Parts: sequence; C-alpha cells; structure tokens
Amino acid sequence: MARFAKLLTSVLVAVLYASSASAAPWPVVTRHTTHSTRIVGRDATVELQPFHPESTYETFGTEGLDHPLAKRDGFDLKGAAISFVGSKLSVGEEGLHFRSSFEGETTKNAWVRQQSNGVPFANAVANVAFNHDGKVVAFGSSFVKPSKIASHEPTVSLEDAIATAEKTLDGKFNDFPATLEFLVLDDNTVALTHVVQIRNKATGAWVEAFVDAHANKVLSITDFVSKATYRVLPIQKETLLEGFELLVDPQDTVASPDGWHSDGTTTTNTTAGNNAIAFKSSQSTGTTAASSSPLTFDYTQDAAQDPTVAANIHAAVTNAFYVVNTIHDFSYRYGFTESAFNFQNNNFGKGGQDSDRVTISVQDSAGTDNADFTTPADGSSGAMRMYLWDITNPERDGAVENDVIVHENTHGITNRLTGGGTGRCLQTTEAGGMGEGWSDNLADWTEQKSASTQDFVLGPYVVNDAAGIRSHPYSTSATTNPLTYASLQTLSITHSIGEVWANILHNVYAALVSAHGWSATARTDPTTSEGNVVFLHLFIDSLAIQPCNPTFLTGRDAWIQADANRYNGANKCLLWKQFASRGLGVNAANHNDDKTVPSDC
Repeated sequence: MARFAKLLTSVLVAVLYASSASAAPWPVVTRHTTHSTRIVGRDATVELQPFHPESTYETFGTEGLDHPLAKRDGFDLKGAAISFVGSKLSVGEEGLHFRSSFEGETTKNAWVRQQSNGVPFANAVANVAFNHDGKVVAFGSSFVKPSKIASHEPTVSLEDAIATAEKTLDGKFNDFPATLEFLVLDDNTVALTHVVQIRNKATGAWVEAFVDAHANKVLSITDFVSKATYRVLPIQKETLLEGFELLVDPQDTVASPDGWHSDGTTTTNTTAGNNAIAFKSSQSTGTTAASSSPLTFDYTQDAAQDPTVAANIHAAVTNAFYVVNTIHDFSYRYGFTESAFNFQNNNFGKGGQDSDRVTISVQDSAGTDNADFTTPADGSSGAMRMYLWDITNPERDGAVENDVIVHENTHGITNRLTGGGTGRCLQTTEAGGMGEGWSDNLADWTEQKSASTQDFVLGPYVVNDAAGIRSHPYSTSATTNPLTYASLQTLSITHSIGEVWANILHNVYAALVSAHGWSATARTDPTTSEGNVVFLHLFIDSLAIQPCNPTFLTGRDAWIQADANRYNGANKCLLWKQFASRGLGVNAANHNDDKTVPSDC
C-alpha cells in the first residue's frame, strides 16, 4: 500500500516430532494443547474444562515401516493396525479397541482406542496410516499410562446419569444410543462415564456429555455446535463509517472444519485458532478474550477515542481476526488449500506444511502509517503487522479498515501460490508491483456489493481522505483512471506499478460481471457461473501457473490460460479485450501499449 514498506520474505522451518505413551499430570504450560473451557447450563453457571491427552506423532518417510503381520499373505487393515499399535506402545491386544478405518487414494487409515476390561477410552486414541505396499507411513497416539482407573462396573444407572446431564446442561436426552466409556482426566486418573447426547432445541445447544458412572457428575462435554459471535465490519464493508455489525457464526466449516477457534486439538475462547491469531503486543498475553460465552466478541469501536483505549484495542483485534479468517475461508473455496501452501496450524492430513497460521499484530509498535505482511515458505507462519496512522487526531487504526487487512493478507496468497510455496517469486520490481496490484484488487473484489461494479478507492479511512491512498480510484472509466500498461515507463515504485495492474483487473472483473451476472454467495459457493465467481477462480488459478517473477505480459497470459484450463476458453475474447483496452494487447511489449486482440476475437 502507499507508504507501505516493501514486502519481506523469509524462510523459516521448524519441525519436531516425538512418540511415546503420555504420562501425567500435564504441566500448566501445555494447557492450551490439552484443555478447553466450556461455560454451560441454564444462565451459563457451570464451567467445564474438557481434557484431551496430548498426542505424539511420527512419520516414516517413503520407505515406511513393516508391521508385525507384514509377512502374512494379503493385507488386513484391522489386524495390521492392532498389531502395530500393540507392538509400538507395548500394549496387549486386550488393551486395544479397533474404532474405525478408511482407505484413501494414497493411504489406508485406521484408528485404535485404548481400552481396559473391555471398556474403550473416549480420549486416548492411536491412528495408523499404511501405504499401498502395506507399510506404516504415519503413527499418532494419545494413549496414556494412568495412575488409577475406576471400576469398569458402573454404580450409577444410565437413567440417573441422563437426568443429571439434562439438569446440568439444560437440555434433553436425544435418544442417540448411550455408551459406557473411560475418560482420562487431567490428574492422570481415569473415570468411568455414561456418554449421552443432550440437546436444547430452543437455544441450539447440542453436546455429548460424559457423566461419572460412580459419582453421577458431568465431567466433560463434546460441543457439536461451534457457535461464535463477532462485532465487526462485515467483509463487504470497507471502513467503520459503514457501521459495525454483530455477526453470528460467520465461519465456513468446509474451509475451517473445526471453526475459527480450534485446530482439532486445542480450542480457545480468544482470537486464536487454526488459521490465525490476532493480538496486541504479545501472542501469549495480547489476544482478545470473548466478552461473554459462548465465543461472543462484542466490543464496540469508539472512533472519537484514541485507538489505544482498551475497548478499541479489543474491537480492532476482533475485526482483524474476523477478516483474516474470512479470507482464509473464501480463498480456500477457490483453491488456496493445504496442498496449495495455505496458512493453517493443522492441515488435517490434506497436504502442505502445518504450523503456519497467520499471526496478526494489531497496533504494532514497529511503525506508523503503514502495514506489512511477511511470507516465508510453506510451514512457517505468515506475519501481518497492522500499524496506527497518525495523520489524524485521534490516530486511526488500520485494523478497522477492512481493505487494508485484505490487501496485506493477499500478499500471503500471491507469494505462496506463485513459485510453489517458496515465497521467493515476486521479487522483481514489476512482479512486486503486481503483488501490490493483486492485493488492492482482492480488496476491491470483497467490497463490490452488486452487479453494478462501483469505482473502488483504497484506504480512505486511515488517511481521512475520500480519495484514499492511491493516485486514482479503480474504474472502468479512462477519464477517472487513465493508467495503462505504458504508464510503467514512468513508474518505479512497486505500489505505483501495482495501481496499473489492479486497475486492469478491475476492468476484467467488471466485464465478467457484466457478461455473467453477480452472485451474492460467491464467497461460500464457487460452483456457480456468475462473473465474480469466474473472476476469483481465474485470479487464484493464474497464480499457480504463472512463472516465477511474472511480468504484466506473462500475468495476462496466465489469466487467459487459466480460462482455457477451467472454462475451455469461454472467456478468451472478453479477457483479451479488457487487457487490450488498457494497453496489454497481443503486440504489447517493453511497456508500450497495444490494443490489438487476436484475429478470432
């Protein structure tokens, strides 16, 4: 962005795996990896802290390991899994319960639970993955060595346990078959529990309750409903002047299957989750906690006060967390997934490198009137820094202007997809300028609200100027925005070059929407044929197929090839006409305009 520091890239790699059965008690420093907090019951008067033993995990490369039954003819997934887990953890077959399995395209996967006296453990599980040669390629385990196990024969009836669960959780048993299971507690003892499902249709609550089968007390729950509420600027709004809204459950569970506050193991009630962590000053102490349960982040921004007052900090952190997660979700729908080098702590076994959620430092002390995004290689977190803007009094916070956040986050997308996840392939001046242009353009895409494409101005709030921080609005009018490919002859700053590329893409967007219409559900449904859907597919697809350090010319060609790949060239002439209208015709070269289109157009 204008006055923005040049995008930094770095390569940081940190990988650590271990394997062993766990012993407890678990120290306080690991609570975030083993616990969550749930406030339940009528009037939210009961606090529970569900516990899950920390897992260990090993992988075994391309060769894999033999399992104890490997020399037998044929491959029996259940038998192979039971034998390997037993030998690996020194557990006899009587201590293992085969839970489930499936065979994927590349691996055969099985889950085995710990058990005692024929009763399985709810939260002590091992998983084994075999390649198609029948060798073990991955193994994980949360098995434990408990200090004490309760009697496997319940002294509380199922009926009494259901009554306790219904009263404690303010709901009704839903008649899903109850089970009897052991539950590992965080003091390394194991309780026997009746496991029942409780629903409250009026509130939408639906949990799985673990009721002590000897003490008749609810010990833990599994919350099937991922509820979250945020007072934010909806993604289609640009600045706080358009009004904050309280959004309920904006997460897309196709892209974020465990919601925005869990990575499948650790669940939080703060602005931290699998895709992003937003904070002021410190990741460990500076996140914003829910203002109320469950997961309600209702902080009101007061623009008349300094952005550093507590309520404004919380509002800014919440908004940044919401926007980055929203970008994660809709870009995921369009192909920026785990295997395509996206940003997630847990990739759920879908490819790519884990442990790289976006870190969002709000009101970062490193600068003013700026923002930046560092994109290391896949496997290391993208780092967003949002600064205060001191042009006005009181100062203004970039984290409450959505287009600023979208711009920065898009750097992560374009740097990861271009060059195969290295973060090294937008380093020339022109390619870097294109990076700035894509970032402006995706912000433009998010804030178009109808089939009538509007001119787009970037950054008006942070500088308190309706003209924003670019030289011209992005527009289909050559009078409003006269920039063309030839403008690069006199431009040397990446952000200025980016304006040219972003305006070209604004024209492409407008033409596609004019030809195919506009979808209000484009962020969650990429399967339709409206112009804004087609545009974002081509935006994402072209990044992966363009060369390292692209130029405007090769970037143009990548868009046209992306259309050939996905739509069999249906939009070829539309694309050529729009590129040519801004100087990127067939014969364009050396920053000289050309408006020629192919002869068949």
